[in-house]
Amino acid sequence: MFVFALCLAVASPMFAQKKQDERLSNSATVLREILVDKGLPTSIVDQADCIVVFPSVKKVAVGIGGSYGRGVLVCRNGGDMNGEWGAPAMYKLDSASVGVQLGSTATDFVLVVMNHKGAEQILNGKTKLGADAAAAAGPTGAAATGYNAASMKVDVLTYSRTKGLFAGVSLVGASMDSDEDANKSLYGKAISAKDIVEGGQAAPPSAKELIDELDKISGARK
Repeated sequence: MFVFALCLAVASPMFAQKKQDERLSNSATVLREILVDKGLPTSIVDQADCIVVFPSVKKVAVGIGGSYGRGVLVCRNGGDMNGEWGAPAMYKLDSASVGVQLGSTATDFVLVVMNHKGAEQILNGKTKLGADAAAAAGPTGAAATGYNAASMKVDVLTYSRTKGLFAGVSLVGASMDSDEDANKSLYGKAISAKDIVEGGQAAPPSAKELIDELDKISGARK
């Protein structure tokens, strides 16, 4: 029993670490496919302070529907958030809807944080989109080309992909919060999302693929 308990104590952190590495890898895949399909306009990412990716958010609806996903937030470095993309922080998303619904889906969500106000709100605690942070479906095509974040009163633009198709989608009413357990597994210590982003935390090796994908879409802002 002692040997079994010892093995379990050693294996549990390794298993948790693997789960976070997979989350980072899946998020990188979503961004790579957006880059190939031009589903997320680079003109939008150029203006972004942070990006949040929730790969394969599960939705099961039987009478009362609900969604729950785990993803990754990456912000630009620097006090003005205009530098290179920094270390990732783990986040979780949940929403609920009431109605007669049947079926199940898995959807990729990409949230683009367009200003410092939105970034601060998300980093400081649980955030309800549409209440704590103004949110809207992300523009595409010509509407995205002419989009000026500074003149708009939207903190977060939201995009989704279901069955290979990317589009702007409203996530008003959904809540997101830092995934503290996942952050502890990834960094080997208790650390808040705010400290990861604003404290100059070094990115773990498993985040390189995700950060590289973001750099391909949009590097540091001038």
